Amino acid sequence: MDADLDTLCTVVYCTADDLLPEARPNARRRVSDAEVVTLCVAQAIMGIPSDRRFLAVARKRLVHLFPDLPGQAGYFKRRRRLVDALEWLLGVFAAASPGFYDDLLLCDSTPVECGRSRETALRSALGEVAGYGYCAAHSRFFWGVRLHAVCAAGGTPRALELASPSRDEREVALELLERCRRRGGETLLCDKGYAGRAFAEAAARLGVTVVRPKRADEPGRGPHLAAIRQRIESIFWSAKDPLTLERHGARTMAGLRERVLARFLCLAACISLNHRLGRPSRALVGYCA
Repeated sequence: MDADLDTLCTVVYCTADDLLPEARPNARRRVSDAEVVTLCVAQAIMGIPSDRRFLAVARKRLVHLFPDLPGQAGYFKRRRRLVDALEWLLGVFAAASPGFYDDLLLCDSTPVECGRSRETALRSALGEVAGYGYCAAHSRFFWGVRLHAVCAAGGTPRALELASPSRDEREVALELLERCRRRGGETLLCDKGYAGRAFAEAAARLGVTVVRPKRADEPGRGPHLAAIRQRIESIFWSAKDPLTLERHGARTMAGLRERVLARFLCLAACISLNHRLGRPSRALVGYCA
């Protein structure tokens, strides 16, 4: 079996069609929920943030898979109603990957910029959650939200959360650990921002051991974790570069959530399919070309 866009769409459609509940009959609806979910994944892997432009391209490149395509307004409304299904299917595809059962967890957060002008910050509907924050990795300030993630070393998403930049990373990490399906005895690898006795003790009560680099004001050299820590950065990069997370185009919190879930659903589906095909877990180029 070849790793291409048609194969990915077929796997996602068959999985969604088998597992999603049958929608109520509607004489005007010609596109099923499973097809809408598959279109969301195809849009993410094709790297086209604009719905209008994606549907125009899909009418040429995906007509053999989708003879009937919804209009832009219909696609937007159906995706909004299926946001919970996107999150559930994300867990289904993640559970089909070996990384879902790994004892090593990676935790970090990354900025998701939502605007740059002062006028945008004052008038945007995202202002209820978004705020100003600082990204130490890129040495810059941003206006938007932070995407917190717990992932397996291979890239399998285990838990996600969008939060204000003002929220403590350790507080969000504990919430993610409680939501993450675990067996106990896991090791959580994180950076110096998660330092603190209270966080380590709270994680230990959940059966998780926190491992992080030593801070400058702590004695000893500490473990050398740079090689493994880069895994979480490369996972975020997979979502931001080929899956265009930084060009999400969302104007509301609901729109941002559905776009983030669609991209990580695409990532989880690719990882699951790569596992079946014996390919590297985050080899996405074959599906993008």
